[in-house]
Amino acid sequence: MTAPFLAILVLAGLSLCLSLWAIRRDVALDWRFALLEAMPEAGAPRFETVLDYTAPEGQAHAPAILQDARGFSVIWFQGSAEAQPDVDIFAAHMTREGDGWQVSDPERHLTRGALARVFEPLQLVVTLGNTIQNDTAPGRLYATAVSVGGWAMAAIADVEMGPRGPVRASKLNLSPILNRSFLVKSPMVAYADGSHALPAYFEMGPTYGALVRFDARGRARDQRRMVGTGVKPIQPMIVPLDQSRAVAFLRDFDRSGCLWLSRTSDGGQSWSPAQALEIANPSAPVAALALGEGRIVMAMNDEADRFDALTLALSEDEGESWRSLHRFTGEGALRYPMLARVGDEIALTYSTNGKRGIRVHLFNAAWVLAQ
Repeated sequence: MTAPFLAILVLAGLSLCLSLWAIRRDVALDWRFALLEAMPEAGAPRFETVLDYTAPEGQAHAPAILQDARGFSVIWFQGSAEAQPDVDIFAAHMTREGDGWQVSDPERHLTRGALARVFEPLQLVVTLGNTIQNDTAPGRLYATAVSVGGWAMAAIADVEMGPRGPVRASKLNLSPILNRSFLVKSPMVAYADGSHALPAYFEMGPTYGALVRFDARGRARDQRRMVGTGVKPIQPMIVPLDQSRAVAFLRDFDRSGCLWLSRTSDGGQSWSPAQALEIANPSAPVAALALGEGRIVMAMNDEADRFDALTLALSEDEGESWRSLHRFTGEGALRYPMLARVGDEIALTYSTNGKRGIRVHLFNAAWVLAQ
């Protein structure tokens, strides 16, 4: 037996021992969803519009909501057009002042150049897309970043933000295809042990929705798929119902004309094949939020081939049936809604006027139940 061969055997044995040691050190994932308290229903119904912004030129689209101690922010991508090399992430900050809200002027929050400079390893960032809050640590984002090609070649960037912009970024290691073709849209899902999961979707080839599971230290540890027959399910919006059960509302990338649904009864470890719902949808994402006691509020485009109205609907039986609460209309398409709890209120944001503006409403549970 030659010395090189012995060296290879020793290194292989060492690698195996280190792998076994790492596996033994890893704590098993807790697959129980964290449940929020039911929204308070007392008080007078309240509904207000706190932002109705139109970009000076080009497009403003795909808003998301960031929580902070003083209030919340809404971020979106803005530039001459979607996927163009002048698109950056903009933000408007909402701060509670007495009984009202102070809203800042929209400004750049994350730029392509700043993100490229802090990427580890360094890489070009040509354009930016859907960006959401990373709930695993304060001041972090998950951004859809493109270095080459279009959305099908995008990657999810884990971005650490500082007072003046990004200070560190790296790609999530999710795909064997050059670690690309994964995108984000929906907010994260919390687990009972304090860890989180990220709803994501894969756009190249066998399109599917995914739940990326992190451990308590924020490391990606697992990935579970949402698939179906005759559908390309993307942009899963996940709503936990109890510690084991959740529903995922899915957009069909193939334009089947309806919304799709997948269920889990084991905390997200497995998902039922996506099934078509009797809810029309023009291949558009929805936003949904649990209010407690089986109630879910959802914002959606509910016509098969039109985007010019957005319906806010309520289910009181865990998504089995729905009734319309309010219909938002305006010039051009209303799309890409996002919902989030903000204290005792609910924030709803969406893009307006055919991707040319951003609108933000605030309302309470009393208003929902009064409709």
